[in-house]
Amino acid sequence: MILVTGATGHVGRELLPMLLARGHAVRAMSRRPEAARLPEGVDVVRGDFDDASSLDTAVQGTRCIFLVTTQPIGSIPAPTHEARVVEAARRAGVRHIVKLSVLGGAAQGTTHDPISRWHHAAEGAIKESGIAWTMLRPGRFMSNALQWSAMIRETGKVHVSFARRPAASIDPADIAAVAACALTEPGHEGKAYELSGPEALTPEQEISILATVLGRPLSLVPLDNDAARAGMRRWGMSDDVIDAAFARSETAHGTEVLPTASQVTGRAPRTFEQWARAHAGAFR
Repeated sequence: MILVTGATGHVGRELLPMLLARGHAVRAMSRRPEAARLPEGVDVVRGDFDDASSLDTAVQGTRCIFLVTTQPIGSIPAPTHEARVVEAARRAGVRHIVKLSVLGGAAQGTTHDPISRWHHAAEGAIKESGIAWTMLRPGRFMSNALQWSAMIRETGKVHVSFARRPAASIDPADIAAVAACALTEPGHEGKAYELSGPEALTPEQEISILATVLGRPLSLVPLDNDAARAGMRRWGMSDDVIDAAFARSETAHGTEVLPTASQVTGRAPRTFEQWARAHAGAFR
């Protein structure tokens, strides 16, 4: 049995049918299983990272875990969800944890970079657990573009932060494909896979591609730094995390096209245009 946490998220929803197609028994953990609407054949259980008894129930009888946590960076001094999963996994005899981390997740970081510190600590809880592990470290998700869907449907004007900064975004389905390999094939234990898509594009270029796919004009409205910071605060980000994000935007972080996804899965990752055509309905 393989447990998938974050089963209703962008990566989890792609991963479940891949595991079923490979012939594996799959359990999905959700805080609201009655509303999850997951594929037939998936055992759906209630689970909450802040409820130890629910974690024990979710991991019981599983041999592998795909671990996704969404604890906000800086919401508490250090991440706790990974450590709680490790405790439950040890009690249940889980043999392998595949964690969805972030690009650069191994970096210790400095005192002024809370993003690096947070993910370093989260990965560390898994690495020090004594359980076999694999880290998946993607950069920006192509599905981040779904944040523009309401603007595209309503006005065709897309207000964007960092509008002309490139990123080698990756389709969540390609992250899921790497996860499926790591969870079901030997030889991935103790490895960290930094992942990207096949091209580096700016949001401006992605909006142009969406305009072509949708067959309608779209216009870009770049946000200045003050507006971008205000938007991040509305998303619940603290000022030190926002400062770290801005500092990263001035580096090459996340812009490099990496070969890892194709090396692990044996196929090329999807382009943004392919992702956009597959998800065009969300923008119409």
